[in-house]
Amino acid sequence: MFHKQILMKNGVGKANILALGKAFPHQLVMQDLLVDGYFKDTNCDDPELKRKLTRLCKTTTVKTRYVVMSQEILNKYPELALEGLPTVKQRLDICNKAVTQMAIEASESCIKKWGRPVSDITHLVYVSSSEARLPGGDIYLAKGIGLSPDTNRVMLYFSGCSGGVAGLRVAKDIAENNPGSRVLLATSETTIIGYKPPSVKRPYDLVGVALFGDGAGAMIIGSDPTRSERPLFELHTAIQNFLPDTEKVIDGRLTEEGISFKLDRELPEIIEDNVKGFCDKLLGQFGRDGIVGIDYNDLFWAVHPGGPAILNRIEKKFNLGPEKLSASRRALADYGNASSNTIVYVLEYLIEESLKKRNEGKDGGPDLGLILAFGPGVTFEGILTRNLIV
Repeated sequence: MFHKQILMKNGVGKANILALGKAFPHQLVMQDLLVDGYFKDTNCDDPELKRKLTRLCKTTTVKTRYVVMSQEILNKYPELALEGLPTVKQRLDICNKAVTQMAIEASESCIKKWGRPVSDITHLVYVSSSEARLPGGDIYLAKGIGLSPDTNRVMLYFSGCSGGVAGLRVAKDIAENNPGSRVLLATSETTIIGYKPPSVKRPYDLVGVALFGDGAGAMIIGSDPTRSERPLFELHTAIQNFLPDTEKVIDGRLTEEGISFKLDRELPEIIEDNVKGFCDKLLGQFGRDGIVGIDYNDLFWAVHPGGPAILNRIEKKFNLGPEKLSASRRALADYGNASSNTIVYVLEYLIEESLKKRNEGKDGGPDLGLILAFGPGVTFEGILTRNLIV
């Protein structure tokens, strides 16, 4: 409950999220069926690795995920399921096409919800850790949805799980410094870039098999909404910090076999040890604009669900009520950790929960909250945000 008065700065000129959109590949994977299918596809019969993946599939809390990988792709590229072969060219051929198509579909969905013509988009921010090419995916997305050649473009490559919030921070800066602008933020990811058969030499790969999913997300961001626009969230203060000497905690390398990821077991603990100071700093910067004080349980939370251990640590650190991270846990269960896309899915669930409460005649929940994500670096991204639906 509130114990101190909160004074909010007038939101004129602040960037708003005006619409959200998402898209997925056609392959829906049920977590209960993943283990048998994965070991069959990779012709592996190691019982210990199979038992370990079975345990991981339960602990990740993921129920369903969408993936680009299909039997058709494995039939065409059987080398992807074999150990030690140079397959980066084949992977990029698949990934580049897949992420573009998903980004187009998510963007078109978002623009349709926004309700204004695509010609009104002035800037594009494109985020992906699943492709590598020149020109980049921003060009192919712009062409695919019919953006004007005058559209100003920014690409964020290989930002990992923090990429969606990093892109939102960049889009916010663009919107607030270019009056009348409308920014399309698009994220698109696929795990094919790192798909590998199970190996006792890489037991940590199984975490990714049990956790990560594919998809795309999109947002329209702009300041001073028009009468025809329906703003969802108002973005106030955005900050980024990296933790010195943690470069190897989230380690990704592009090799001849695709991307190889290694996540340190200490990542959830590192986040727990540093997240309070980061959030205090975020609220402290906003303090200059008039916030007097707030309890963290009086905020809403939109946290990128890197995994259940990270969410559990954050919940414990701030002594949050179990409902505070429900949107993040639902996104994780339904889509897995879809890297930069996932924050879009979390925000959609937050809106759904607020509308449900309002329709039941209840208070829609806190209007002030935090959007958080953690990625390679280790990098923390945070945005203090007002929910305009409540």
